[in-house]
Amino acid sequence: MMAAQSENLRLSVVIPSYNEEECLAHTVEKIYQKLGAENIEHEIVVVNDNSTDQTEQVLEKLTRQIPTLRAIKSPYPSGYGFAIRCGLENFQGDCVATMMADTSDSPDDLVRFYRKLTEGFDAVFGSRFMRGGSVVDYPLFKLILNRITNLFIRIIFGIAYNDVTNAFKMYRRESIAGLQPFLSHHFNMTVELPLKIIARGYSYTVVPNSWTNRKTGESKLKVKEMGSRYLFIILYCLIEKWLVYGDYKKKT
Repeated sequence: MMAAQSENLRLSVVIPSYNEEECLAHTVEKIYQKLGAENIEHEIVVVNDNSTDQTEQVLEKLTRQIPTLRAIKSPYPSGYGFAIRCGLENFQGDCVATMMADTSDSPDDLVRFYRKLTEGFDAVFGSRFMRGGSVVDYPLFKLILNRITNLFIRIIFGIAYNDVTNAFKMYRRESIAGLQPFLSHHFNMTVELPLKIIARGYSYTVVPNSWTNRKTGESKLKVKEMGSRYLFIILYCLIEKWLVYGDYKKKT
């Protein structure tokens, strides 16, 4: 049963950034402004994922302007999963959201996720494909692959959640601790985290969110490189759910 009264949690926002000099400042500024307007105690953790452009210089300037911003250089090889892992090892809040650096995720939705999490859930997942959700300028080929992949996950896990691959999610600190060890090096981290929440018996809820395709820069997701990596993590979490459930189940 969820808590009847909302909690006051310090929010961390982890943003992995690889060569995002063109849009990073806009993303961070919008998040900072929105969380400040909502009086949500927070930190914004940007992980510089071994960028080769001017991302580091942009971050240096932003840290002088935004007091809640922390810039961290990833000690790992390049990769979305490694950057997320770095952020999850270094965030200081009571809960953490993972967002993209390209302004595709909405700060308004971030606030809605936070309000929902404070009701007592272990995690909050977004869905762009439920009533109230939306996608803008989603490339058709990637959209088709997204829907096929999520349908496959729904069928084999027996779940109703239809947007597991959505990178925008929020977790309590205790939930993140219970999901380790992390295996994903790349964008398959987007499915490892929620599927472990599900497989290990943590509570979660799903709320609609919007997604808008980037206006500048290049997408870092390379579809042809990710198929086997996604499949590995999906099957790993399925095996964990059915064969070693008791070993990793949330302790009550």
